[in-house]
Amino acid sequence: MCYSAKVRAEYREYVKEFGAILSLDQYVAEFWEQMGDDWIKKMPSALRAWFRGPGTKAKAHIGQSIEDWTARQIPEYEAELAKQLARLEENERKLAKKVTKTAQEEVRKATAKIESTAAMLKLLTKPNAAADTARIFPQSIAPIMVWENGRRVVKMMRFQCRKAGAPSSSDWVIDRVTKQKRMSGTYNARRDNLERFWRKQFGYSHGIVIADTFFEHVWRHDMEGRELRPGEKREDVILEFVPDTDKTMLIACIWSHWDGASAGEPDEPDLQSFAFITDDPPPEVAAAGHDRCVIPIKPENVDAWLQPNPENLAAMHAILDDRERPYYDHQFAAAA
Repeated sequence: MCYSAKVRAEYREYVKEFGAILSLDQYVAEFWEQMGDDWIKKMPSALRAWFRGPGTKAKAHIGQSIEDWTARQIPEYEAELAKQLARLEENERKLAKKVTKTAQEEVRKATAKIESTAAMLKLLTKPNAAADTARIFPQSIAPIMVWENGRRVVKMMRFQCRKAGAPSSSDWVIDRVTKQKRMSGTYNARRDNLERFWRKQFGYSHGIVIADTFFEHVWRHDMEGRELRPGEKREDVILEFVPDTDKTMLIACIWSHWDGASAGEPDEPDLQSFAFITDDPPPEVAAAGHDRCVIPIKPENVDAWLQPNPENLAAMHAILDDRERPYYDHQFAAAA
């Protein structure tokens, strides 16, 4: 599954390439007020930057909400950083007297926490300093282009699609092996399941996400094209797949407007959310150990994709078949 991607973090990319407008008034009325801080913290910092500076009343409202949230977050992270520095110092003193596994583990944990907390503080105080602020993960907020009132519109939606009418609990499943709750895989919509599981979205609500790269979990031995060695455990690694063209990918998506009242959960806020459509991979992605791939559609097919006809799904499949076909180079991104 495509569990992450680097999306274009500049609104002007959508305007320059597609003449799309940013839909904010309805967004503020229906979603921003309901989601509050939860909506802000799931938005990559590069997207929060869209709302800085002068603009409409709706933009100013969102911008001020983000500034207020940031002002609340900074002292919390500063306090956490001080706490972890003290934790590190205390356990380094213990190690100087006697080496123990407990103190070593505390040093490791404190060091990792210091690094992550300092990185978050940097994002909050100097948001332009980060180069990777446009990477989205499941349940992140991301820009998606849709068709509304006769034109292309950019909306902010959650990356993990909750189908209209489904219970909010469908965002999570119980793992059959670990018996632990984990996020469901509905941030991807398998093409071979579009006319079954996604039948109320496919042919009705389509979108496009502009992205530069995507990321996948693979097993190391599959990536290296070999079988597991005797006694070797499977190792999960993350690969970044980069198209060998200078063009951005226009990733085909489906999306849904979830209404809490219609789903029998009137106290839950409404939600707009989307999923990448994935298909069988090209040979180079399969050789790297993964069995799915996003579908970048051609620019000339954008409007037809965004205005689907549920009575002619064959035309939609034809657009997915007539996709861009770059070669995807891959590189090691991080250990899972």
